[in-house]
Amino acid sequence: MIYSKTIITPIGKLGLYADDTNLLRITLCAADKKDNSNKILTETEKQLQEYFSGKRREFTIPLKLKGTEFRKKVWEQLQKIPFGETISYQELAERVGNYNKARAVGNANHYNPIPIIVPCHRVVRKSGDLGGFGGGLNVKEYLLKLENK
Repeated sequence: MIYSKTIITPIGKLGLYADDTNLLRITLCAADKKDNSNKILTETEKQLQEYFSGKRREFTIPLKLKGTEFRKKVWEQLQKIPFGETISYQELAERVGNYNKARAVGNANHYNPIPIIVPCHRVVRKSGDLGGFGGGLNVKEYLLKLENK
């Protein structure tokens, strides 16, 4: 069974999806839908609200990340980027094991199923420009400013 919940945040509506034991997905700009929440989604909402209010720096939600082995390696490395810090796509590629795969790690970021909690917003271009973000650059900029207060 997949459970879902729509929550309101400072960056707009988020759709949360979980099974009985893990958070599976967060979608940005989610449409309202009938909630069939569970304890994972209730806790996810609580931790996200704490994050947006500046009271939480790390998440303790159990996650199930589905993707290719390469993408899973990228998402694992994303979770190691500390709150309030950024790294470049190239540095992320190095951490995954191949300096020349900056474009591939950018692609993996694009397919990150659990943004914010798996902090793909903390990866920027080597030049310092924001790069891309599935939720829009304004959201990425907001999240980075939130973490740098």
